Amino acid sequence: FPENLGFSGFFIIFLIHFKFTPMAAHDKKKKKDSVKKFDKEDLYHDVEQEKKDKLTGKKFAKLLLKQEIELVKLQEWVKARKLKVVIIFEGRDAAGKGGVIKTISGCLNPRICRIVALGTPTEKEKTQWYFQRYVSQLPAGGEIVLFDRSWYNRAGVEKVMGFCTNEEYEEFLRACPEFERMLIRSGIILIKYWFSVSDHEQEKRFQDRIQDPTKRWKISPMDIESRDKWVEYSMAKDKMFSYTDTKQSPWHVVHADDKKRARLNVIDHLLSMIPYEDLTPKPFKLPPLKHDVAYVRPPITDQTFVPEKY
Repeated sequence: FPENLGFSGFFIIFLIHFKFTPMAAHDKKKKKDSVKKFDKEDLYHDVEQEKKDKLTGKKFAKLLLKQEIELVKLQEWVKARKLKVVIIFEGRDAAGKGGVIKTISGCLNPRICRIVALGTPTEKEKTQWYFQRYVSQLPAGGEIVLFDRSWYNRAGVEKVMGFCTNEEYEEFLRACPEFERMLIRSGIILIKYWFSVSDHEQEKRFQDRIQDPTKRWKISPMDIESRDKWVEYSMAKDKMFSYTDTKQSPWHVVHADDKKRARLNVIDHLLSMIPYEDLTPKPFKLPPLKHDVAYVRPPITDQTFVPEKY
């Protein structure tokens, strides 16, 4: 180095030399590689449920039978105490909402427990207050209403598919928490379930439905169009939760990749949400049949019977 370079000049040359040495380049590359890279696919998928051993049909039936007995006890309590119960089932398409609803209602009296699954609103309903058509379906005393989708359509499919304006959507988010608080103040027991299913499992169920002629009707053109909007539905769900997952009316998220476990978990949770006592009628003996010997029945040939092919 030149003698008159001085310390400052030497230090500058040292920095330039260090920057372009292979070691410096290696350190720079190492630092770059240390930054975690996110695959855009990771942002697309929901968190998948932890895998557990498969629940056999025999074990599932045994556990379900115990829960069905408890559901009947709950039904009798609701009837006797004139309770008003609303249970909302929301979630992704093919998440298993319908299966859980059928399981719950299957062992109950349809006059006490009824299912509400409203279709597309009519032209008249579109001009009404948004919550109006749902209000008419609310329970009277001694009733349980299971909503297979509900007023939350506005925060999900209507928002994502463009069936409502931004003003209508924002107004729903503001009004919904107050609407539900009003229901609760009126004495309604409101329970909300969100069924969470991974995109892999949802796609598998869609394919199964296509292959099964008894389930093919479940896939609508809207379902097919929605397959390409997974992220949009995720964003809509997250925003909906931020407004409507309140202390008075919280959302209860159900891991639904495993259908059997999801059904058992929901029923178990539901039974824990409403305190009840066993009012099931006790077994009793039927009185002897009475026969009126004076009655002569008309000829059997006068009746029309269903052909016995089986």
